[in-house]
Amino acid sequence: MASPALSTAPSNLRLLRVALLLLLLVAASRRAAGAPLVTELRCQCLQTLHGIHPKNIQSVNVKAPGPHCAQTEVIATLKNGQKACLNPASPMVKKIIGKMLNNGKSN
Repeated sequence: MASPALSTAPSNLRLLRVALLLLLLVAASRRAAGAPLVTELRCQCLQTLHGIHPKNIQSVNVKAPGPHCAQTEVIATLKNGQKACLNPASPMVKKIIGKMLNNGKSN
């Protein structure tokens, strides 16, 4: 009776090792997939608009040039939830940014 128990012990140990290795791989892959990215390492605005009516804009985000992108990016979040990239050199966009800054100072 002792010999059958001994013969199954190595296979049980091998099965336990395989199961632990599989569990470790699954845990590591889930952590890598769920890890938040710090930022995009490229420009977000590939095309820009010269202007958009200010009543359609909910908020404006101005991103300064940096290692991720050599250009200033102006990203407007519209009231319908869409995002639009605006040309920061456009006079209309400069006016929109000025109004947003002035509204922020008065609040």
